[in-house]
Amino acid sequence: MGSAHYARPVTASAPPLDLADPAVAADPYPSFARARAVAPVQWHEGLGLWLAFTHAGSDAVLRDRRLGRIWRDKEPAERFESFNLVHRNAILEMEPPDHTRLRRLISAAFARGHVERLRPWVEDLAAALVDDLVERSGGTTPVDVLSGMAEELPVAVIAELLGVPDTDRHLLRPWSNAIVKMYEYGRTTAIEESAERAAAEFVAYLRELAAARRRAPGEDLLSHLVAVRDSEGDRLTEDELVTTCILLLNAGHEATVNVSGNGLLALLEHPDQLRRLRDDPGLLPTAIEELMRFDSPLQLFERTATEDVEIGGCTVARGQKIAALLGSANRDPAVFADPETLDVGRTDNRHISFGAGVHFCIGAPLARVELQASFGALLHRASRIELARPARRRPEFVIRGLADLPVVLTA
Repeated sequence: MGSAHYARPVTASAPPLDLADPAVAADPYPSFARARAVAPVQWHEGLGLWLAFTHAGSDAVLRDRRLGRIWRDKEPAERFESFNLVHRNAILEMEPPDHTRLRRLISAAFARGHVERLRPWVEDLAAALVDDLVERSGGTTPVDVLSGMAEELPVAVIAELLGVPDTDRHLLRPWSNAIVKMYEYGRTTAIEESAERAAAEFVAYLRELAAARRRAPGEDLLSHLVAVRDSEGDRLTEDELVTTCILLLNAGHEATVNVSGNGLLALLEHPDQLRRLRDDPGLLPTAIEELMRFDSPLQLFERTATEDVEIGGCTVARGQKIAALLGSANRDPAVFADPETLDVGRTDNRHISFGAGVHFCIGAPLARVELQASFGALLHRASRIELARPARRRPEFVIRGLADLPVVLTA
């Protein structure tokens, strides 16, 4: 495809988003605001794709059926055999009719009430994790909420949901961490090799676990995914089954961990909103949505044009990529009143942190249960929460999260 096919309007002398600037990874929101003031959609030469900065533009990117998730195997294929297998069979990388079929089968397994079945268990686990943190802190000693609760809870929940034995659960987060680093820009060879190794180990483990569930089914989601059939007798292939379990862990726990960290930090930096939430625990459901809007755990989601598409006044040519910048969309003043303000009582909240359209997050109900349980336990069981020192943020841009969150907790 020749370069003449690409219409690239010159909208600014500098790139709309400089991902090489550590300040952007630390706080991308000022850059988003400046870019939105220039144009809703802009070409990024360095990334080789279009970026949608507004809510309308990002929503269109997520919903327009002419923009697809078109998976192309990482090359060389023999070097990324397991990583490619995981993504080639993932619902997130498919479009209808394949996506429709796979989502129908997965939804049938989820419809057995797994999320609500786990709610009391999740609430008990959150309470136990917070109690342990409070006891270790004792009102004076700093403890890391990220490693002590935010990372523990969602991995334990996904493992419980799938029926992963307790003795194996420590394997899951390192595998997931290594795989999701492949979604960042500027990857090193070491990161790529680590991701492929993790994918290979994860796939092999889940094949064995699925075989065990075929021999002796339980009441867990993995057993139901193994057994599920639709009205035509269709069922998941083994590769689809394995990939679905990996996606549930990677997408499910990464988002929840980062909303927990980003969200608690936001509350600590806005003590008036923390007090408001303490005074009125009934605000917890709207507060969770606001924390997801205010500092989105996923900042960028790519799609590829299957034909020429106009988005935000720009033509995205067939074959070109365009990315929805979810964090920028969630701070768009055209949609949100006082978008830079954290408001735990915000009711008109059309954030797109869970996506939109056919790829809306299938695990959203589970994420909400986990987040309400963890924040509810913190507010109920710790009378005082204070930052012990400034939190350290991870340097990645696409998946936005903290490296640690040291706090002092008082019972």
